[in-house]
Amino acid sequence: MQVLLLKDVRRLGHVGDIVDVKTAYARNFLLPQRMAAAPTAENIKAIESEKTRAAEERARKLREYADALARMTDVSVTIEAAANPEGTLYGSVGQREIAAALNAQGHAVLAEHVELDAPIRTLDNVMVTIRFTDELSAQVKVWVVREGGHVESPEPDTDVEETADES
Repeated sequence: MQVLLLKDVRRLGHVGDIVDVKTAYARNFLLPQRMAAAPTAENIKAIESEKTRAAEERARKLREYADALARMTDVSVTIEAAANPEGTLYGSVGQREIAAALNAQGHAVLAEHVELDAPIRTLDNVMVTIRFTDELSAQVKVWVVREGGHVESPEPDTDVEETADES
């Protein structure tokens, strides 16, 4: 089935493109979400101004993403998480947590830009892809560490207290 895209759809096309999609995809997703319409002459003519505006917006975003990509060389983030003694997290670290950590460092990253096969569930360091567009992506090292940093043993604390009492 052919449809005229009214919005940019990732990995499908841009505003004003006429694309072939499966009928079920068009009827169940694109048309109800008002992302596409029938490719009639009236609809094509009506979308022309939107098509040029969308192209300008894409070019602006592409410049922003290219700038952000240039700033993200050799970036690593550290995320603290609660874990058991074996190193398994009580929760998980997902796209939102990684995006929030990058935003805290001054990088404009949305959760949808972070690509993870599965949430991180152990204390580890992982290379994560940040994909702004199909062409622009960066690799970021994510360190998941135990909450509070190091595991402190009680023995050094008692030694410090004893030496403080003796002085």
